[in-house]
Amino acid sequence: MAKKAKKQTARGRKQDRARVAGGQDYEVRYEAKKTGKSAASVKKTVKKVGTSRKRVERRLGSAMKRSLGTAPSKRR
Repeated sequence: MAKKAKKQTARGRKQDRARVAGGQDYEVRYEAKKTGKSAASVKKTVKKVGTSRKRVERRLGSAMKRSLGTAPSKRR
């Protein structure tokens, strides 16, 4: 009797989107363009905080806000 096939889920795709591959040029260029930073700073950030897209964007975004001298607005 043949084994029953596992149900396919989209979990793998979601996990892939949540990561920044520091060695992939297109990933680095995308993040650099999105955050307005250089590709070198994106690679440096990936090495420092890991491959989590959320952490990388948070780190690059906060650095960008500091350099502009603006703080994020808070809703009341």
